[in-house]
Amino acid sequence: MIMNGRLDGHIVQGHVDSTAQCISVAEKEGSWEYEFEFNDKFAPLVIEKGSACINGISLTVFDVKRNSFKVAIIPYTYNHTNIKQVTAGSTVNIEFDVIGKYILRNSELGR
Repeated sequence: MIMNGRLDGHIVQGHVDSTAQCISVAEKEGSWEYEFEFNDKFAPLVIEKGSACINGISLTVFDVKRNSFKVAIIPYTYNHTNIKQVTAGSTVNIEFDVIGKYILRNSELGR
């Protein structure tokens, strides 16, 4: 990407911040809805329509609660990533939004 270009999508680094547990998978008219539960110490890093990276797949989150969120998986993502191997009860790697981590760090330092 050229630095003067438009930034579109999610910024991920490929680091694992923690793990999460898949608590449900539901098929929804040809797509899938997954729900993940995570350690609530990371709650400040998860916002409605924000992003999280699950097993290396950058996804938009919704239905955010204190220690869980859902993601919608379209057929292309389902067929071309490892998400189809995730079932209820699976443990996954999770990376939280890097911008959220910087904002949280600065707020903790009083900046």
